[in-house]
Amino acid sequence: MLNNYSFNIKFYNFTSGKPFHISNTSYMKIFIYTLIGLAFGLIIFNATQLDFNNLTEGNSFAALAGIVMSLCAICILLIFRLAKNIEEKTRNH
Repeated sequence: MLNNYSFNIKFYNFTSGKPFHISNTSYMKIFIYTLIGLAFGLIIFNATQLDFNNLTEGNSFAALAGIVMSLCAICILLIFRLAKNIEEKTRNH
């Protein structure tokens, strides 16, 4: 049987001197938003590779496919984040 191990890291607020904790859900939020940022970066990079005269040839087609895949990844990550929010709210009630 697998055990769920949770961990908290203590950080100290330098203005008040009191510790505050970062939970596992905070790490998940940071990770998801980092991946979304990387996907937006890929969209911007691929947009610079587009040749609007020949969208279906060479590097332009690969860039177009990369843009579509990055948009799909962003949608999947947002759906996952929404599912985690629903799970947190139903667990607390």
